[in-house]
Amino acid sequence: MAEIAALHIADPPGLWAELGFVVSGGSSWISGTRHVLGAEGVGVVDWLLREAEGLAELPLGAGPTPAREPTPEHPNGVRSLDHIVIATPDLARTIEAFETHGIGLRRIRDTRSDDRPSRQAFFRLGETLAEVVGHPDRSRPGPARFYGLAFTVRDLAETARYLGARLRPAKQAVQPGRQIATLDRAAGSSVPIAFMSPDRRAAEP
Repeated sequence: MAEIAALHIADPPGLWAELGFVVSGGSSWISGTRHVLGAEGVGVVDWLLREAEGLAELPLGAGPTPAREPTPEHPNGVRSLDHIVIATPDLARTIEAFETHGIGLRRIRDTRSDDRPSRQAFFRLGETLAEVVGHPDRSRPGPARFYGLAFTVRDLAETARYLGARLRPAKQAVQPGRQIATLDRAAGSSVPIAFMSPDRRAAEP
């Protein structure tokens, strides 16, 4: 199965350590993905994939694909990378690119509003979902880009206590029974980051 091997992120390692991630050698491991910090640019700069190395719809990083490493006990309670958000100006094109590389479309969700309709397409990349967001009816030229990261935590209230004022108040997530809280921009990350409560349905027999 295709999965995310590495994400190169333009945040300093020290910032992620302050946010409660275990950082070693300039990287943090979550869900078998090496989050490589200190990249040039803004936000998530590029990625490396396992089993789908030719997927060029998004910027590809250079260098060897790292072997998987386990997720350590992060002080902020992060257990896994729930999903990565990708914005595209041409949703049909990006869906086709994923499927051409054997990454099947799992579902489509419309989030229409009067002023800003959008459509979300979901793909499974190992333990992590890729949430691809674009306009449901229109396309325009230009590349897809990485937008944000959402992590699942052990206990969202515990994470909120750890991060304090750096975390905005939790609200109901789209997924039934889950809550989500976003990192305030004042915390200093160039990546929109969200923390989510566990998916209790996944633990049910």
